Amino acid sequence: MYDIDATHDPKRTSWVESANAEGSDFPIQNLPFGRFRRKGSGEAWRIGVAIGDQVLDLRAAGLVDTDDMNALMAAAPAERKALRAKLSDGLAEGSAQQAAWAQALVPQAGCEYTVPCRVGDYTDFYTGIHHATTIGKLFRPDQPLMPNYKWVPIGYHGRASSIVVSGTPFKRPQGQTKAPGSDPAAEPSFGPSKRLDYELELGFYVGQGNALGQPVGIDDAEAHLFGVGLFNDWSARDLQAWEYQPLGPFLAKNFASTVSPWIVTMEALAPFRAPFTRPAGDPQPLPYLDGAANREGGQLDITLEVLVQTAKMREQGEAPARLTHGLVKEAAYWTAAQLLAHHTVNGCNLQPGDLLGSGTLSGPTPDAAGSLMELTLGGKQPITLPNGEQRTFLQDGDTLVLRGWCERAGAVRIGFGEASGTVLA
Repeated sequence: MYDIDATHDPKRTSWVESANAEGSDFPIQNLPFGRFRRKGSGEAWRIGVAIGDQVLDLRAAGLVDTDDMNALMAAAPAERKALRAKLSDGLAEGSAQQAAWAQALVPQAGCEYTVPCRVGDYTDFYTGIHHATTIGKLFRPDQPLMPNYKWVPIGYHGRASSIVVSGTPFKRPQGQTKAPGSDPAAEPSFGPSKRLDYELELGFYVGQGNALGQPVGIDDAEAHLFGVGLFNDWSARDLQAWEYQPLGPFLAKNFASTVSPWIVTMEALAPFRAPFTRPAGDPQPLPYLDGAANREGGQLDITLEVLVQTAKMREQGEAPARLTHGLVKEAAYWTAAQLLAHHTVNGCNLQPGDLLGSGTLSGPTPDAAGSLMELTLGGKQPITLPNGEQRTFLQDGDTLVLRGWCERAGAVRIGFGEASGTVLA
């Protein structure tokens, strides 16, 4: 597990004044990584660290000699920890690096971003037990959860090429659909999805990989995780209902998935851990998914929210309206370490930059539901927004915004930025 050290000191402040503002996502205790360039420059992507409302260009500051984020992610945990300490010391109030590093700062508002690393492979899991139960009830009232759910982390391999960074609009997907209860022999329809949805997830980024045939044990799994970002796995529910049997999601999922620009490192999350426990009566994990450190602090204490801004709201200058607000520790049935250990237990080799999606993180209460499919009970109960508009599923022009943050007594609040996307016709 990750230690709390001087980089987490709540009394430490930065000479970058905006990093000291109350409620900042990016105080000196955070220091998340991403890839950026100056707007309109067309330059190669650079590795940056968010600090306040600025980005520190790591190559310009003399901290790295590469622009390859994946190479940095492949470093051993001790090397990553040393880089974090150097960043924290250099950005701290009174640092001798201030004069030199100030020249390597770029305002975030003057930057454009890309996916924070090169994602070679992407696996989406299904760790949200409340989401799985609610969705299961819509289709299998007598057996919402399949017998394997509480024993094995369920997942499927997704499409990495259509993962996009926050702010990237995407076109409403098309595909085949067939109305429930229609004649089995009838021809399906083809056209744009009418039941487009969001999924509130976290993305876990792999750091050091493992060799083919060499599983990563539960006690070593977190050493292979670089960090966490926000993840929206857009879903076309009507396409999904028609195509998912017998082999699972396909066109309903691979048209776009949105990630936040910043990866909050596992080191930064050290003060925000929670015990991993199972409800009374539930089976305990098999031995390869169980470890003392995972039980002690395998869960992440992160607050998540989703907001929507319709085209009408945008035209009238109205702020986005909240749809979802919940806690990861109340939603996730499996921890990140368990996902990585299970992914590799058969010898599968993960590589730096690989992305593991958590699955929809819905909490136990209706306001914590992480998708419209749940909020509207499959479209049967429309939700009414503050301006009177109603939604069952997303309409063209809707912008969805995911946000996340950690806060706890005795620690400085850190945030994840945003993962936003707009639906185009």
